[in-house]
Amino acid sequence: MADDFDLHGKVALVTGGSRGLGRQMALAFAKRGAKVAITSRKVEQCEATAKEIEDAGGEAFAFGCHVADWDRCGEMVEAVYERFGTIDVLVNNAGMSPLYDSLADVSEELFDKVIGVNLKGPFRLTALIGKRMAEGDGGSIINISSIASVQPSPHAEPYGAAKAGLNALTGSFAWAYGPKVRVNAILAGPFLTDISRAWDMEAFQKRADSTIPLQRGGQPEEIVGAALYFASSASSFTTGALLRVDGGSH
Repeated sequence: MADDFDLHGKVALVTGGSRGLGRQMALAFAKRGAKVAITSRKVEQCEATAKEIEDAGGEAFAFGCHVADWDRCGEMVEAVYERFGTIDVLVNNAGMSPLYDSLADVSEELFDKVIGVNLKGPFRLTALIGKRMAEGDGGSIINISSIASVQPSPHAEPYGAAKAGLNALTGSFAWAYGPKVRVNAILAGPFLTDISRAWDMEAFQKRADSTIPLQRGGQPEEIVGAALYFASSASSFTTGALLRVDGGSH
């Protein structure tokens, strides 16, 4: 069974790969033999994660890219193909959910940013890379969605709507690029990444006690099992799936 999760000879591209869940997935892919391309808006942070992989004996490539930038996405894809020759695994992990005082205070700029990062970018990258995968040896595309996409999400309405759109794209692209390309999504619950530092943790724990069967937030490394499943041959008969990794949140 361990061989099913082997990624030697594979190339993985992880957006938002310099911190949080993205960093954990990038490190895990590299540990199992993949060459990893890491991208986020801040190239310095990507370079730090890439160095961490290289210091451990792996191979990594850092590239600065804001995934809401349509043309920059194309430039990034070309750069990764030039460096590694292929992309076998794409993880659309980059995301954002800015805070706002009220729904009426949501500006057009904020709304467009949320849609751009969480929906437009994944669409563009999946279209570009999925096409090449389908024309080549196939591959796996993993969209990092959210439980906010399938349940009421007070204070994160634009984010929940964007992630619901990402769920829809997951099924559509599974059809568009099948049978050689598998497209799946992980619906992440509350993870205790650096973003959670801004949370009222006492209030969060009270909610967790009554709304999460595991009664806690997830640790970033707890995303790895699901990501490895979708990235590897272990999920060879799985596509268009939405997998909740959320402690049982409801």
